[in-house]
Amino acid sequence: MSTDIAANFEERLRQRERLQSHALSTIPSVDVRIAGNLPNTPLSAATIAFSLGTVFCFGLSILVGGLSAYWWMTYQLGFFIAAWAAFHFGEFAVTAGWNLEKCSVESFLLDNGSMYHIANGSAILEYIVTLYFMPSLKTRFWVSIVGMIMVLVGQFMRSAAMIHASTNFSHSLAFKKLDSHRLVTDGIYAWCRHPSYAGFFYWAMGTQLVLQNPLCFILYFVLLWRFFYARTRTEERTLIKFFGDEYVKYRDSVGTMIPFIP
Repeated sequence: MSTDIAANFEERLRQRERLQSHALSTIPSVDVRIAGNLPNTPLSAATIAFSLGTVFCFGLSILVGGLSAYWWMTYQLGFFIAAWAAFHFGEFAVTAGWNLEKCSVESFLLDNGSMYHIANGSAILEYIVTLYFMPSLKTRFWVSIVGMIMVLVGQFMRSAAMIHASTNFSHSLAFKKLDSHRLVTDGIYAWCRHPSYAGFFYWAMGTQLVLQNPLCFILYFVLLWRFFYARTRTEERTLIKFFGDEYVKYRDSVGTMIPFIP
């Protein structure tokens, strides 16, 4: 009996190892942050992806006029909803495609903390309240068009940065240099030092132009600037430790493309 138990236990261990090395596994092969608030399983990833796809289709239907049953179903809100869903799906998809060793359910970036969700909720609230009481403030079509362009450019910058950096990219800061780490200075990194940060900055600011939210536009700018200023300073100190003068020369020749962050 004890022999059978031991054999079954060893078989379960072998099954677990096979599952962890499976292409559909959401367990990263390197040490990355896993908050644990979302189940880190293929089922969870599939459910989230399906949900984001549903939200995207809902927003797209509003955007193109397929859904206009209610006064708040405007092209602006439809674009915002679709862009939000596409962003989070894209984060996981690009990580799974070009950085599989760090891929997990956290790669959707849905567990970004309460402030992130409060900011998105505030944007929708400002838009709906203003649209209801002062709809004339949401009629500047060209402002929304500029915002849409910013969102698309920002999304391109971020995705291109993640794809080009590949396994050198990480959603969380890395404080330990791996043998595979290299300093990426070509491609999109040749003209922007932190293209993933700049991309998200312009993506987020663009969403508020689409919604024509003056209050949240200012709020987003202040909060994002403070976050990315602190983030880039911390990251660059680490990169100098990793790459020394090579990174200093790169930093001095290529800007961040984020306003007021040298």
